[in-house]
Amino acid sequence: MVFLDGKECPMKALRSVLVVEPSEIIAEGLRVILTENRSFNVLAPLYNADNLEERLPAICPDILIINPTLMASSTRQRLNTIMRMRPSMIVVALVYQYVEPALSDCFRFQLDIRAGRSAIVSLLQSAMAIDEEEETKPIGNYELSDRETDVLVLVAKGLSSKEIAETLHISIHTVNSHRKNITHKTGIKSVAGLAVYAMIHNLME
Repeated sequence: MVFLDGKECPMKALRSVLVVEPSEIIAEGLRVILTENRSFNVLAPLYNADNLEERLPAICPDILIINPTLMASSTRQRLNTIMRMRPSMIVVALVYQYVEPALSDCFRFQLDIRAGRSAIVSLLQSAMAIDEEEETKPIGNYELSDRETDVLVLVAKGLSSKEIAETLHISIHTVNSHRKNITHKTGIKSVAGLAVYAMIHNLME
């Protein structure tokens, strides 16, 4: 418990993070950056993905940051197995070298090791925000239409509905309709979450 102005306040639970990365220097660097933020509890890293599925139940991380090259064989199948074991866990690909698109596309979130400290923390916080917002699964057609994608990109860039309407030469009513469809299909409500979604799916210029 922590105290604020003499009042007792519940301490927010830390998110446990497991880093699976062959480079001890990189793994240690991430540990330092995330520990400084005080929102994360960084667990002892793993330097390979051998028997990862068997080890996860004992470790139970909230966030798994893994070098995708360690899962090059049957990546999607392994990820599906891992997510079935721990559906609430956020999986992030740790990227610092060229990764085949077929491999990188398996991961919803990607962390570029060349990013600055604040960008690394921001990405994980945004990923957590998206995860918390997805309490209900979207139904129907998941794929965004071309026009919905256009609107999504402009929303991610910070434009208002009025500005989007003027840019795309459509009515504000139509823009708002597209925004509702985007939220319904992606399950994401916040602008920050949509911005991360757009970046993850390489929609931003």
